[in-house]
Amino acid sequence: MNRVNSSLVLLMFVIASMATLGSLFFSEIMEFVPCSMCWYQRIFMYPLVLIFLVNLLYPDDKLFKYAAPLVLVGLGFALYHNLLMWEIIPESAVPCKQGVPCSTEYFEYFGFINIPFLSLLAYGTIAVLLLSLQKNRA
Repeated sequence: MNRVNSSLVLLMFVIASMATLGSLFFSEIMEFVPCSMCWYQRIFMYPLVLIFLVNLLYPDDKLFKYAAPLVLVGLGFALYHNLLMWEIIPESAVPCKQGVPCSTEYFEYFGFINIPFLSLLAYGTIAVLLLSLQKNRA
């Protein structure tokens, strides 16, 4: 693996790790109860940390094959959650029927940065980097 490719994988590992640690910080330290949509996004982010780490330690050309499905599904959930937060999708159209509503906003900076937006940013950045990595390898 060349230096650019390994740097891209390292960057994806760092982003996935920060997203994972951030979600654990919000729920375990700050005691923010995650909604159903947040859980779905976590389910697809957590394994990415291990996939990128293994690829850093044992590089191969199958990273896109392993990571892309998780990234795309997680990105879909993150986009859906943000559309709900932006009130484009009504709250009646989300799976958060019990527990914490998916529209719960624990914090907001600059009028748009909240937990679902951070998830969308992480998944979107990883998706772009993964596509760049695939293009470099082709």
